[in-house]
Amino acid sequence: MSTEGRSAEPVSATSALESAGFVRLIARADGDGLAASGLLATALADRETPFQVTVGRTVAERSERVRTPPNEGDVTVVVGTADAAADTDDTIRLAGTDRPATLEAVDLVRELGVTPDPVLALAGVVAGGSDPGAGETEWLLETALERGLVEQRPGVAVPTVDPVDGLAHSTRVRAPWSGDPDATREALSDAYDGDLDALDADDRRAIGSLVALDVVGTDEATDAAAETIGQALRPYATPEHAFATLGGVADVLEALARTQPGTGTALAMGHNVRDAALDAWRERGRRAHAALEDASTGRYDGLFVVGIDDGPVEAVATIAAAYRSPEPAVLAVGNGEAAIATREADPLGATVEGVARELAGTGADADSETDSDAIAVEYDVGHRRGYLRYDTDVDDSTIIAAARDLL
Repeated sequence: MSTEGRSAEPVSATSALESAGFVRLIARADGDGLAASGLLATALADRETPFQVTVGRTVAERSERVRTPPNEGDVTVVVGTADAAADTDDTIRLAGTDRPATLEAVDLVRELGVTPDPVLALAGVVAGGSDPGAGETEWLLETALERGLVEQRPGVAVPTVDPVDGLAHSTRVRAPWSGDPDATREALSDAYDGDLDALDADDRRAIGSLVALDVVGTDEATDAAAETIGQALRPYATPEHAFATLGGVADVLEALARTQPGTGTALAMGHNVRDAALDAWRERGRRAHAALEDASTGRYDGLFVVGIDDGPVEAVATIAAAYRSPEPAVLAVGNGEAAIATREADPLGATVEGVARELAGTGADADSETDSDAIAVEYDVGHRRGYLRYDTDVDDSTIIAAARDLL
């Protein structure tokens, strides 16, 4: 189950890709992974190198695909962690745990002599939990600004021009009206009357203020809510893109990675899949907010537990960590799935793998010399998040105990 392993040095990775007859891109199922694979796929297309992109939901899925014997001259690029034993001499790994995988892809694309799309790169960074323009992304933002690809304006970071549609379904905002377009429309009525043609900077500024007040004013909001919503205000608009803001692009990529990875891959490569992408994004946002509304909760030292009957556990965990959790880490538990999200910058890889090991061990007979009765558990880990998939017979208390021990 170990995911420790090497990441190719830029020179060797570049050399391998330059001489590759075919490239297999195996991406982690999140917005960061989709953006990274999209950047690489576009660079390969520019160089007329044949490639294939697939998305692996768990470490085990990606590792199995890496193990598939390649043809001579093929190169495999894994975006996200995979079992070290699955590596071959022609495997390049962009782990994306200590920093967004998108930034590793940007480095590699530039080594290939291709200019990366700064909007996609910045959206991947946002999806990976970092701020656009911070640290090593400063040059990406400056490039996008100079080329007129982004511009900062008042308002909130959503993918749609219509603020009601965007805010009602966004997983980057949690307010009393989230998930309900009618309630969202009513909440914004003092600033927006539904006339998109008349929507100006003052209206957007008023909408941002109303949203911020509703977010922090609800009884369930935590101190972290003010900081989180602050990051969503005054977004970078993307006038040439299919979606309205960088944060909106990131939100759509996150939704597609978990629900329609094929559509997400097409979007990351610049294809026109806007309508299908928005449909998937709306459905995921609606389900996430509905699940959180009806969730049970429990608080432990360092861990906030959210129990849901149905819904996207990763989105629920992320929203709860950003807006509802009094603790730095959230465990969202569903039916055969769980997700961990954290506000801390420390990598979660060892923690999530440890939880998976503990869960797998709970099904084994202590007096048996084999682990044939062990519970089948798969997991994944990304920047500040983790995912677990396991037998539905596993009791929630077992998962909570394992997470408490390791967080």
